[in-house]
Amino acid sequence: MVTLAAPEAPVPLTPWSRWYLYAIHGYFCEVMFTAAWEFVVNCNWKFPGVTSVWALFIYGTCILIVERMYLALRGRCPVLLRCLIYTLWTYLWEFGTGLLLRQFDACPWDYSGFRYNFMGLITAEYAVPWFCASFIVERLVIRKTLRLRFHEGPEDGWSDGQPGAGGGGGRRRERSRGMGSSVNGYLKGE
Repeated sequence: MVTLAAPEAPVPLTPWSRWYLYAIHGYFCEVMFTAAWEFVVNCNWKFPGVTSVWALFIYGTCILIVERMYLALRGRCPVLLRCLIYTLWTYLWEFGTGLLLRQFDACPWDYSGFRYNFMGLITAEYAVPWFCASFIVERLVIRKTLRLRFHEGPEDGWSDGQPGAGGGGGRRRERSRGMGSSVNGYLKGE
């Protein structure tokens, strides 16, 4: 007799999971931006993109806070005003984290060479790139990340009872629920 267990509803990503995705996104964009900047300014065809490990914490936390702002503001103000708010937050966050890191001689950026810099930690020349980045972050990154779900089931690649496949222990979990192994995406009763 075949019994089908009701699949568990997929659950939203945890804040830590979203922070991780935002951190990786920011880290990648930082490398791509610095590579493009190097090409535009110095015509360097090697595209050497650089960043610091600190960027993971900085971007992950900044975008997670922007996510909270997005959820609070999305029905209250238009997207361009939200992006202006995100840009101001980004400047404040960049200044604060830069000032903190500077206390340990660990600040990886220095905007002293820019005309409209403040203490070498932020610069007005980046207002348009930060604004555009905040638009992309809201419209693509945050909105898509909030739609992602964790799902544990026969097609997730690790709960199929195969020892050593991903997380392992899938068969124990199924047996503890009174179910057998999966066959063609269905759980077979014993």
